[in-house]
Amino acid sequence: MRESAPRRCWTPSTRRGEPVRMPSDIPRPTSPEGPRNPYARLFALPGATAFTLGNLIARLPMGMFSVSAVIMISGARGSYALAGAVTATGLAATAVVAPWTARLIDRHGQARVAVPATAIAALGSLSLLLCVRCGAPDWTLFASYAATATTPNTGGMSRARWAHLLKGDAPALHTANSFEQAADELCFMLGPVLAAFLCGALFPQAGTLVGVVLLLTGVLIFAAQRATEPPPQGRTRDATEARSPLRARGMPALLVVFLATGAVFGSLEVVTLAYADERGHKAAAGAILALQAAGSCVAGLVYGAAKPRGPLVRRHLLCGAAMAALMTLPLLAVTVTGSLIALSVALLIAGMATAPTMVTGMTLVQHRTPEGRLNEGMTLAVTGLLGGIACGAAGGGWAVERLGPAAGYWVPVAAACLALLLSSAQACATSTPLRRPARSPRVSSGA
Repeated sequence: MRESAPRRCWTPSTRRGEPVRMPSDIPRPTSPEGPRNPYARLFALPGATAFTLGNLIARLPMGMFSVSAVIMISGARGSYALAGAVTATGLAATAVVAPWTARLIDRHGQARVAVPATAIAALGSLSLLLCVRCGAPDWTLFASYAATATTPNTGGMSRARWAHLLKGDAPALHTANSFEQAADELCFMLGPVLAAFLCGALFPQAGTLVGVVLLLTGVLIFAAQRATEPPPQGRTRDATEARSPLRARGMPALLVVFLATGAVFGSLEVVTLAYADERGHKAAAGAILALQAAGSCVAGLVYGAAKPRGPLVRRHLLCGAAMAALMTLPLLAVTVTGSLIALSVALLIAGMATAPTMVTGMTLVQHRTPEGRLNEGMTLAVTGLLGGIACGAAGGGWAVERLGPAAGYWVPVAAACLALLLSSAQACATSTPLRRPARSPRVSSGA
């Protein structure tokens, strides 16, 4: 039979000439008669809309849980310090547990691991809710919130599905990554607003409770779409798959870039909150920050519709340079005008560089992660980003207390310049030295 042999092709991402298996059971929307819009072509793939809908439902609570926990704990115990310490503990636990969860997902499959991992995380959130409600000792809050660290990286799993479905189609994968980044921005923009509304309008535990329901529902819908799920890799089959993403060429330096990029986001949020409070409009801080996320969301969708041009590393450098340049706009707005309206416009424009930077960064992670470890590689990138957000928030808070809110906007500028510098360094380090090992007899004999 003609269909009995799987189609094979070789792409720039293949390693050592290994054939790439294309998902032959899923038609690819690349015919001239198909939709002209790149996003319409993307969702013309069978099953793409279903798994995306489930993933978006599961991803929305990621922006709800921390805000809900702070409101719930501070309201019941009267201590923002305790609430902040509990959420920081959850972040630290996630940084340790999330890469292991992602490794299990790569090895055993998304549905088989993500569903029980989500159930454990949901039980941790419900335990936190009950402990706060019943006045349990403080240590139970830390233990309960730490259990939520098993929450799978839903954004990473969705990107892994796109990478599986669109293997060998770089323009379509670029569009998919851009859509996923826009979805991240949208969820982290709406999540805190929804959490604050539920906790204020209903009862303090409402945000956590609704978040648990959304997370479980979304993951179940997402996991049920088995036709688009990447095949589990099992226990590593060769030396390439056995290598950890941390040992892949260029990955450690790229993760440090994500750390610096996260510092931009964390410091910008804290400094903006402090500046709005100083101007007597603390309630408007959420809307001002939402404009920055909205600018990033729109820019991500526009960037995804454009055809990528030039080497990926160069695009990442250009996007990083644009982010560093545009991050000076909020600083200029507060020092020259002192107006919240001017700051809002500046943040809207500055946000337009963050999504393209994240899209190209995540695409680099996909290219540099060894086969069979994609979820783990992207989870490491998200972990680095979250660590940078925590460091940036601490640095921004320090600057606000000692230099004032307006001067605090130097912190995101410095973090963006540091990210650009690190990106340039890792680009130079990974540009030319690859040809040297090719001269050794071991490599030439296996070519």
